[in-house]
Amino acid sequence: MSTLAVILIALVALEHFYILVLEMFLWRRERTRQIFGVSAALADQTITMAANQGLYNGFLAAGLTWGLLAQRADVAVFFLACVVVAGLYGAMTVSPRIALVQALPAALGLLALWLT
Repeated sequence: MSTLAVILIALVALEHFYILVLEMFLWRRERTRQIFGVSAALADQTITMAANQGLYNGFLAAGLTWGLLAQRADVAVFFLACVVVAGLYGAMTVSPRIALVQALPAALGLLALWLT
């Protein structure tokens, strides 16, 4: 893996660990609600769902971390592809911003891997 690929994969993994923390532990906090654009009432109603989504983001982060630590490009490709698909789906169903925040960095990571 090139240095650029490692950096991009690590950034995507860190982003998904951060999302895990926001969704699983900080969902009702004002700053988290602002990030996700949800009201206090909606945050109260969706706290279990958000925690579940956070867990899935944690699995993505763990898989990317595994790929980095084991120096397994195939593992990194799989989990980056999962992030791209999830990001594109989120962009279509929730907010186009998700394509920029999640899908694009993962796609750049894939490109960096394929160019090495």
